Amino acid sequence: MSASIKYAYLKGHTWLYRRHYPRDVTVVTGVAALKQSLKTGDPTTARVRAAELNASFEAQVQAVRSGAERAASLPEWVDRPAAALGHLRATLEASGGVSFQAKTVAPVATVADLGRTYLDRRSNELRPSGFKSVRYSVGLFLSKYGRLPVTALDRDVGREFLGLVAQLSPVIGRSANTRGLTLDQLVRFSANGPHRITARTQRRIWSQVNHWVDWVVYEGHLEANPFRSVRFDPKVRPAPYAVPTDVEVRRLLGHDDPVLRPVLLTCLLTGMRAGEAVGLLREDLVTKGNLGRFVHVRPNELRLLKTDAAERLVPLHPDLDPVFDRLPSSGPLFPELTVNAVTKRFSRVRDWLVLDQLVFHSTRKWFITQCERTGVPEHWTASLVGHQSARSENGITYGIYSAGISDEQKRGIVDQIRLPA
Repeated sequence: MSASIKYAYLKGHTWLYRRHYPRDVTVVTGVAALKQSLKTGDPTTARVRAAELNASFEAQVQAVRSGAERAASLPEWVDRPAAALGHLRATLEASGGVSFQAKTVAPVATVADLGRTYLDRRSNELRPSGFKSVRYSVGLFLSKYGRLPVTALDRDVGREFLGLVAQLSPVIGRSANTRGLTLDQLVRFSANGPHRITARTQRRIWSQVNHWVDWVVYEGHLEANPFRSVRFDPKVRPAPYAVPTDVEVRRLLGHDDPVLRPVLLTCLLTGMRAGEAVGLLREDLVTKGNLGRFVHVRPNELRLLKTDAAERLVPLHPDLDPVFDRLPSSGPLFPELTVNAVTKRFSRVRDWLVLDQLVFHSTRKWFITQCERTGVPEHWTASLVGHQSARSENGITYGIYSAGISDEQKRGIVDQIRLPA
């Protein structure tokens, strides 16, 4: 059952306030009601803000009626009622107690103005990789519709935008010639080739633009998101990363790229994500007696973690001991590498070896698959690779009921993993 707040109602995900003025007050204010967005979807916060507006409303009504009584006693009220009403309004506004919406209408913000404000805020909230995707998607929309007043957004604009996005080529993200082009220019550029971006990419762009419009509604510039009624027709087909076979792992390691090989081995034998591996510091290596060395995957100055569950201790595989001994003795273990550099270098090696179905993240899938094939329970593997909400066979969520597996158990699991001979 939804919350009930007097003089407020929930529209979409935002509470709106509306309270009608008495008729005698409406004559002076020139508007029928006090309308305002409460800028929240939380009923508790909305109730507090509605109470504040109720107090302001009562004060306005009292101020208008008091001013009207004084004005009615003046001769000007009979002889020149329009001038007297204007004088009354000016007096009330000067006192600071009443503002007349009919007289002072705020200019409607443009799509570009609100888009820039939104991107500025999101740049402080998202990690660089996530913000890059949001900036690109919203930027496409702003390049086409930036000059429109935000109130001009409707279903037709949404349908047109989706139609244009569907015409984009996957080449535009990799070509220096397309940087800085508008959506219309990118569509013309894409017409020269036969390929189009996938439905998955189209949906991601559409979703991020919708998030922006939802924020516009939350900020009170629109009453509802007009794009929510626009249907996304393309079918998104699952395209999971392939798991490398033993033959493919041998070919990758046999290529023996001197830069890629250490981080490739690290991810194959620990199940780390690329960002977790390249962000390792020498101080993240800890020794636990006869259990050997462990890697403490944790946030540091080089990178954050994907989730809270990603912070963990992972045993260092025996095959990695000589590899890590050759890495820097202090500071970052991979000082010259970034996630972008690793994935691009892997792409070149993959293309050279014609392993089209693989991405660097496939190394993580290989580790998880090896754990599964050696009989390791799923929730144990989840604790090693930093997956959230690991569950046992009977559905128990171990993050709630268990302290996790021991270091001895972790060591036993990792030591069973064998690189293909």
